[in-house]
Amino acid sequence: MYITLVFLGVIMATIIWWLLRQTFNTQPWVSEAADSTVSGPSIDTSSKSVALTTFLAVATSVFALFISAYTIRMDEPDWRPLAEPALLWANTVVLILASVVYHWTRNAAVNGVQHRIRPGLTIAGALTVLFLLGQLVAWRQLLAAGYYADANVANAFFYLLTAVHGLHMLGGLWVWFSSTIKVWTGADSDSVRLSIELCTVYWHFLLLVWIVLFGMLLST
Repeated sequence: MYITLVFLGVIMATIIWWLLRQTFNTQPWVSEAADSTVSGPSIDTSSKSVALTTFLAVATSVFALFISAYTIRMDEPDWRPLAEPALLWANTVVLILASVVYHWTRNAAVNGVQHRIRPGLTIAGALTVLFLLGQLVAWRQLLAAGYYADANVANAFFYLLTAVHGLHMLGGLWVWFSSTIKVWTGADSDSVRLSIELCTVYWHFLLLVWIVLFGMLLST
């Protein structure tokens, strides 16, 4: 299980490095217009990138602590692994598709392909909601089978890990909703490009976190 922790750390470090590189490549002291003395858009771009970078660092630490606690606790004699619902496989596929569609939308925003942004954001959001609903259905299946959180520590960890991951997804959906409303009310690709780019990174991040969590749950 320590290999899992190392793997998670490498993944998150790579993502954070990429974001820091984008941030450092931004020159907030240079304005977009030659006759402008205020570089507001550039500063805003830098601050949002730094904010997401900081959040990913904190989120990485939170997930790493949970995984570490899971690893330590599973060695205790009262640990009884639960049978993960097969639905989790389908949920994983749905989340992968959401990440792929978001990346496709990000490319459209970067290249100024306006007509692809609306359907891209809509489909990515719908797939994310479908993933969260699928997670709730998986919970109900476990509860119907008698796997209550207070019945065993392994059960409690399953609900905790999936709930924390789901809450992070809900937070991402708030930003998605804001960008989607702007696009559907006539905003052009330039005005939502940064939000879509950062959301794409966030969706990739949560996908990788879920793959690590799901692999860990399956292995125990």
